[in-house]
Amino acid sequence: MKICQLCAVDFTLHHFLMPLMRAQRAAGHDVVGACARGGLTLQIEAEGFRVIDVPIQRSSNPIALLRAYRALKEIFAAERFDLVHVHTPVAALAGRPAAKAAGVGRVVYTAHGFYFHEHMHAAKRALHVGLEWFGGRFTDVLFTQAEEDAATARRLNLCKGGTIEAIGNGSDPAKFRPALPGEDTRARLRAALGTPIDKPVIAMIGRLVAEKGYPELFRAMKRATNAELWVVGDRLASDHAQSIDTDIKAVEADPELSKRIRFLGYRADVPEILRAVDAFTLPSHREGMPRSIVEAMLSGLPVIATDIRGSREEVIDGETGLLVPLRDEIALGEALTKIAGDAGMCARMGEAGLSRARTLYDEAKVVEKQLRLLGLLT
Repeated sequence: MKICQLCAVDFTLHHFLMPLMRAQRAAGHDVVGACARGGLTLQIEAEGFRVIDVPIQRSSNPIALLRAYRALKEIFAAERFDLVHVHTPVAALAGRPAAKAAGVGRVVYTAHGFYFHEHMHAAKRALHVGLEWFGGRFTDVLFTQAEEDAATARRLNLCKGGTIEAIGNGSDPAKFRPALPGEDTRARLRAALGTPIDKPVIAMIGRLVAEKGYPELFRAMKRATNAELWVVGDRLASDHAQSIDTDIKAVEADPELSKRIRFLGYRADVPEILRAVDAFTLPSHREGMPRSIVEAMLSGLPVIATDIRGSREEVIDGETGLLVPLRDEIALGEALTKIAGDAGMCARMGEAGLSRARTLYDEAKVVEKQLRLLGLLT
């Protein structure tokens, strides 16, 4: 089959879709990527994949969406794909009707987390549900990552084709793993950052935007005086979410917090970072089914997360980590303090999370499930 993997930006294609593309190619299919070209496109092409440049913006501007729709319809008609698999909200909204209009036989949509969620204002939520319902009229198969999203999609009839499956999320357990005996990663990285070997360190990995929960996390760290926080991530140029520049400046201006919160920026050594810390936190306002939590669990870390869709499916409260209410900096601070102050609890929860992640969130199993459901295995 000739398959197109469509998303908005090459960051998504490179960091999230490459395992699926490799597996589809290994199964004998012709796989092509489509997105707005960027700094990571050459790395994708270096693996032998063709990447079609598409004028997609991470914006719901109707004019931009119409432009993307027209370009995609032309591309799909010329390429004659057997299957178009869309990802990310904007690409999905423009790409699904474009694929059907161009005569593509099968359209698949993976919702990595619906934009609407339980804490959204009712009118805004209704709008985004309506957009998903519209896109669903051009969808044969809908994959969600979280079981909660699959149940919602069935209830709201978000897939005209009727096939709705939760596929989970996963990462590579050979890459994300606990430190091996005698491994010096912890000592080496901590020495490079000037962090004592026995200092409790909590990691946070995510885009530097407010919806990831950074404002509450920084305030919570005022309470968690026994811990240091390593923040890994930056802000994408295409990101329209609320900035946290003011919050970062407040941390940098605080004599006490600035010593305990380290902004590490974009890092290519995330697996090593996770092997050098004691716990992981993700206090997001909304998620689909976060891969960062999976990677932390595979690394043998306890996880402190907000009680939201996706995160609460991954983290078993009191067993593999702690769940706290949304935007509750007091509860978050107490949880961070509790985890950082109890090495035995960290070890027990980390081991339980590792076992759960290896069973449920192995990337190879998630990819194989998709190929099987789509009939792409030879």
